[in-house]
Amino acid sequence: MGTLGSGNHFLEVQWVEQVFDAAAARAMGLAQDQAVVLVHCGSRGLGHQVCADYLAEMGSAMKRYQITLPDRQLACVPIQSPEGQAYLAAMCASANFAWANRQAITHFLRGSFEKLFGKDARLEVVYDVCHNIAKREKHVWEGRKRDVLVHRKGATRAFPPGHRELPAAYREVGQPVLIPGSMGTASWVLTGAEGAMRETFGSVCHGAGRLMSRTAARKGRDAREVQKRLEEQGILVRSETRDGILEEVPEAYKNVDEVIEVVHAAGLSHKMARLRPMGVIKG
Repeated sequence: MGTLGSGNHFLEVQWVEQVFDAAAARAMGLAQDQAVVLVHCGSRGLGHQVCADYLAEMGSAMKRYQITLPDRQLACVPIQSPEGQAYLAAMCASANFAWANRQAITHFLRGSFEKLFGKDARLEVVYDVCHNIAKREKHVWEGRKRDVLVHRKGATRAFPPGHRELPAAYREVGQPVLIPGSMGTASWVLTGAEGAMRETFGSVCHGAGRLMSRTAARKGRDAREVQKRLEEQGILVRSETRDGILEEVPEAYKNVDEVIEVVHAAGLSHKMARLRPMGVIKG
């Protein structure tokens, strides 16, 4: 509990470089030049294990339910079946662990900020969201509103202003949408938009997306050179391992600003604030 884990998980100290929607920024407590922290981590392998276990269980159960699919990764069962209910319970347990893990990290962060800036320093949570989860929601499908179970894997929810499931503080501006880029570029906070409800079951991407595999990113690169290059941009990086730096080099990811422009232009979410990294911790 209270650890980041490996892979693309990180903790970044950032600053708000530019605000595009002042009203939404005020609602979230964000302001130009403010220091912020973005944490990306989860259930420390529990969710991955749950996924692997239930892929295998559902793979065999599908024969009993006469379900055929083109790819085993799409394995599924009726949600009210014993296998479906067991999976949902295990998934919820994993999500609860992940939220508790991030709360522990936030607690330690607050202690660090207090040591540096004194007891008056405040570090408040803007939003804590899960991007590998299935959620029961109501969406319009084939002309009528239905109860559905939306699986978001590598995606995040983006509900528009006025949606009844949004917390009261954000109901007028829309759901906060957190989209990390890379440790050498920027991250974004967007707000959910109505277009996402029509086009993507209220979802957008949860990151810029990779251009290179982790193996390709490591090839021919030196971790010290990567750190030096980032330091020249004013970005300090700390990692437990060499691979933790190399696998996440900025060039391994798509241009996050281009990704945001597509999401914004498509009406799936609206630009709110661009965040630049100052310090990065890799698990």
